[in-house]
Amino acid sequence: MTTRPAEQETFAGMPTPLYSGSPSRLMAWLDCPRRYRMQYLDRPKPAARAQRAHTSVGIATHNVLRDFWDLPPEQRTPAGVAELVRTSWIDVGFRDPEQSAVWRMRVREVVTDYLRTSDRERQPVGIERSVSLKTDEVAITGRIDRLDDRDGELVVVDYKTGRQVPTDDDARTSLPLALYAVACARMFRRPCHRVELHHVPTGTVAAHEHTDESLGRKVTEAESIASDLRRADADYAEVGVESTRFAPRPSALCSWCDFRAHCPEGQAQGPEKSDWAGLEPYASTDRRDT
Repeated sequence: MTTRPAEQETFAGMPTPLYSGSPSRLMAWLDCPRRYRMQYLDRPKPAARAQRAHTSVGIATHNVLRDFWDLPPEQRTPAGVAELVRTSWIDVGFRDPEQSAVWRMRVREVVTDYLRTSDRERQPVGIERSVSLKTDEVAITGRIDRLDDRDGELVVVDYKTGRQVPTDDDARTSLPLALYAVACARMFRRPCHRVELHHVPTGTVAAHEHTDESLGRKVTEAESIASDLRRADADYAEVGVESTRFAPRPSALCSWCDFRAHCPEGQAQGPEKSDWAGLEPYASTDRRDT
């Protein structure tokens, strides 16, 4: 079989190249090595399933919250939000036009309510800001939903739009948020220890105040994952899909996996969820969801 060459050749005496990736790439490996392989390594890439409705809702919500801060202060009103929702809406994955219309109105309502609690006069330091972090082992690049300045210290804000309301423990254990905090502190040369998960549908905020020590442990965790990935990627470059490093990790997540059609073990976990199953029950239009 034909295998792909490694991304970068090394010679005797040369330092080991940094492992480059994103927090999403690291987390994909932890969730399921086989999904990681199909998403990041296989070429041609296996066809992923069509976008689900809850993903459309999440993307539209993030886009509205991004574009809101580009509006002049006098347009940061409920009417301004309504127009952003209209122009940002993604009509994909819904059961029917009625369900799509209901959820478009719902997004308009929850984003308006969420923004009522925000200081609309205080511009964030960054919106969907790309950040990077480099150590002796890894080069991590990602994008932050929002970066605030709170009394001279930076705060990393991540928006959540799903049914599950995040907890303070979710904020504490989040590897991506911690890496973003370290990256921001280094890039802006300002303290950054607090990370927050904002659940837009309920307006709740889950937060954690890291220490330098806890952030250092998260960086070490990322380097450990990257070390595993370096070996797995190299093995794939040598033997391709015959590599034994990409065993599936079956779980309840398999019913939602974009690559489920290519994974017998995932299919055995149960039936695939409908395109709109990720939407929480809402009004009478969702009474048929199971």
